Amino acid sequence: MSFRNILLAALAVAGAPLFVAPAVAAAIHRLECQAPVDLVKLSRPLARISARLLRHEDITILALGSSSTFGTGASRSEFSYPSRLEHELHTLLPKMKVKVLNRGVGGEDARQMLARLDRDLANKPDLVLWQVGTNALLGENGVETQAPLIRDGLRRIRAAGADVILIDPQYAPHVLRDPDARPMVALLAKIGAEANVPVFRRFALMQHWHEAREYAFSDMLAPDLFHMNDWSYGCLARNLAAALVANAQASPAQPTVTNASAAPAPAQSTAAAQAKTASH
Repeated sequence: MSFRNILLAALAVAGAPLFVAPAVAAAIHRLECQAPVDLVKLSRPLARISARLLRHEDITILALGSSSTFGTGASRSEFSYPSRLEHELHTLLPKMKVKVLNRGVGGEDARQMLARLDRDLANKPDLVLWQVGTNALLGENGVETQAPLIRDGLRRIRAAGADVILIDPQYAPHVLRDPDARPMVALLAKIGAEANVPVFRRFALMQHWHEAREYAFSDMLAPDLFHMNDWSYGCLARNLAAALVANAQASPAQPTVTNASAAPAPAQSTAAAQAKTASH
């Protein structure tokens, strides 16, 4: 299969609607995950993960982060984004063994993640997905204090032999009301560009859903209107899986991708009162 057909298959899966669990279908909308390719593509190469994808070798991915990596806001743990990412990669690459390890701890910021980084890297991941930045917004130290911590983390992850992708904050009312929200997104983009590390633009993706596709925050978020929900975790994972496959396009070989029908996706939460003290 040509890479063009592989990429089209991956993007078709990303754009398909996520269907909800039958038990709660009556309370749920059917929303599409699709986003412009330029919005979700990974702008920097991932040499290790791409080579392993193209050689059909086993892949271990470490999802490092706080509560939106852990899955706060999801109805069950299997509907966290790391669990859904593993499912999506198995759908796209059915002949490969892919393991996604969830190492999200609610409330942690970059400094706390760095304190446990060596233990997490002992799993010898091929790729680290580092979701970082939101909890720093809950403090009062500004975003620039995070820059040396994030740069140190990137250095240590690469020294362990893994590729790394940064994932920026979610687009949500509790994030948007902080004046440092957009500066944090900009800081992560700047650090990524300096370090030649791709940033998966969660903030921009969710902004697209809300503004261009006119999805309500209550469709995209848990009742606290801060954490993501089953639907948005699933769509995040679907777009990220497609982006990882697309990132392998520079190789002369291609992985085998199956454009399988999406399995039933989790239920999305309904709107409720905002929770000011929710921890990311």
